[in-house]
Amino acid sequence: MQAIANARRDPIFQAIEAMTALAELFERRREALARDAGITIEQWRVLEEISTQHFIPSMFARSRDSSAAAVSKILRQLLDSGLVSAAIGRADRRNRHYKLTARGNRTLAELRNAREKAIEAIWTGFSRDELAAFSKFAATLSDRIERYSRAKTTRRAAVS
Repeated sequence: MQAIANARRDPIFQAIEAMTALAELFERRREALARDAGITIEQWRVLEEISTQHFIPSMFARSRDSSAAAVSKILRQLLDSGLVSAAIGRADRRNRHYKLTARGNRTLAELRNAREKAIEAIWTGFSRDELAAFSKFAATLSDRIERYSRAKTTRRAAVS
């Protein structure tokens, strides 16, 4: 009976190992893209957000489960490297309005171009059916992980 249970679980663990390897590869690839542009992944994320012109450091920190101090540090790095500029807010002088400099725009454009080339090289060999099946599986897996996490949090809160 145990052999049957183990045989059934083997594909599960193989899938988990494959997903873990895939996540690590994605992370390493993003790190390489950022490094090639002379920045970190965290700086890249902030540049992307500033480019939307809706950047509010405290909200960005909350959305990333980060601290305001960590975001401030990244902003100082971007300011020091000349990728971002800051101006005092017109409506509220306590606020800063951040925008990309010409150098920041070039860096972000280079990153987006390099990412687009990587996507083209890696993903275009798959059929629409393969991509659709992968997308469906990934969405279902994400939903299950989210539901499991919420249930665990709810159970912990009930016990407290």
